[in-house]
Amino acid sequence: MTTRSVAPASPVAPQPRAYEQVLDRIEADLAANRLQVGDRMPSERELALELGISRPAVREAIRIMEAWGTVVQGTGSGPDAGTVLVANPATALTRFLRLHVLLASIGPSDVLQARIALERESTRLAAQHATPDDHAAMAALVAAMDQPGLDASSFNELDSAFHVAIARATGNLLIAELTIALREAMRPRLLASLKSALDLPAVTTQLRADHHALYQAILHGRPQAAADRVEAHIVQFYGPAD
Repeated sequence: MTTRSVAPASPVAPQPRAYEQVLDRIEADLAANRLQVGDRMPSERELALELGISRPAVREAIRIMEAWGTVVQGTGSGPDAGTVLVANPATALTRFLRLHVLLASIGPSDVLQARIALERESTRLAAQHATPDDHAAMAALVAAMDQPGLDASSFNELDSAFHVAIARATGNLLIAELTIALREAMRPRLLASLKSALDLPAVTTQLRADHHALYQAILHGRPQAAADRVEAHIVQFYGPAD
């Protein structure tokens, strides 16, 4: 008696969860240009009926999109009511990175290496593309950091705002958003380092000098000098990335 070999059964692809059907539908509409930033999404009732899912599943999808920074919800029945598509990627990226750093799935040295790479490119592009308004915003923040007697928290806020201003001056939205997200994800570590400094005035004096030099390189359109300055600035404070 011969035995026939039986081919192994092909794995069955898992069925998408109900809320994923909503996300897939919105992605398809965006890809086909049926939806754009500023448009209102179909109502909860419409999506539930069309996709054959429950309204709680639609609400779950909308909550996820809110966390991603891709929708905002208005209340009531006026012109601001409904769920509107927006683009606020830095907020979602920052939350994602911060959580994964805290969970140790992305190590601090990995974040530091990525920040050096992105901030080198940010400052290089800012030196080439920054507008007079961008220069004015950076100058105001540099001047604010020169105020005597700033505590660690106040200095940290201004420091972060200065690096964000540089990122926004790049003319490249994706690089700007990624740079901002990495910077914001590292902000608690920077604040902890400032608060633990044995001589905070000496540390902030050096950081201010770095900021002045970095601003001047951007102001005078020296992209290579700006990139080198920002890397030295980051490495000096955090130490070299492993």
